[in-house]
Amino acid sequence: MKDFSTNLISNLEAQLSTIQWQNENTIKNAEQAVKLTINSLEELKTFFKKNEFKNKQEEIEFFKNVKPKLTSKLIYYNEIYNIEISKPAISKKAELKHYDRELAKLKTYFTDNLEFFKYYRSGNTALDKKYFLRRKHDIKLSLDSSYFQSDLNFTTSHDYKVAKIIANNELQKFIENKRANNQQPAHGHQVHAVDPTSLKWTGSKVALVELMYALHTEGVINNGNISLNETAKQLEILFNIEIGQFNRVFSEIKNRKSIHKTSFLNSLKENLIKRIDEADAK
Repeated sequence: MKDFSTNLISNLEAQLSTIQWQNENTIKNAEQAVKLTINSLEELKTFFKKNEFKNKQEEIEFFKNVKPKLTSKLIYYNEIYNIEISKPAISKKAELKHYDRELAKLKTYFTDNLEFFKYYRSGNTALDKKYFLRRKHDIKLSLDSSYFQSDLNFTTSHDYKVAKIIANNELQKFIENKRANNQQPAHGHQVHAVDPTSLKWTGSKVALVELMYALHTEGVINNGNISLNETAKQLEILFNIEIGQFNRVFSEIKNRKSIHKTSFLNSLKENLIKRIDEADAK
């Protein structure tokens, strides 16, 4: 079950990255992403029906950590579609108010589910048998009414809440990034960007993709509130290079032998240490 789910999620993420790379229209991207995610969920459900859990712990693992990863993507892209399709086009001020209302909704959901949020984030397992085993719901534990309308063979009382927490976390980053873009200085008052022709990446594209993923993973650009797609675009401008299908390059990186997975980053570290040692020796 776990291997199938891991491969399914990995393939979906690769497809989603391709969509985001090929199309800059957020609404169309979200619409396509929703369709892809629904298909993946259907694949998971079909496989799920044909396979039994070995034990209750495996069932808990599936509904606590596996299924929510897929469901969260459906929630995330569906919310993005709704947010962007209903965005007022009157003025930037109206757009900012729109995004503020969406942030307020996320805060309200967090407040309403604070106890479970703390339980999940803390890594607590004491109530896992109630939260993540099928047909073990307790109406006293803040159930969503949608639970009773779901397929109870493929749902537990709280796996959707986990997905919602994951999705809301990403939605907050998306909305805050949209707000930040709306608050950029007007023409005539912009900070001058680096001349895209003054810098040129002369290393390999694979090395740049390795560096890009490292920076994105570390969250050191815009406090982590930037997508891989946008990071790639900015690096293309900065270094006057076309990166192309970075998700495919990343797949090649993942398939390297363990000691070579971060060959470029290893080289950066080694050469920097050498330079520091040489500077100290002078």
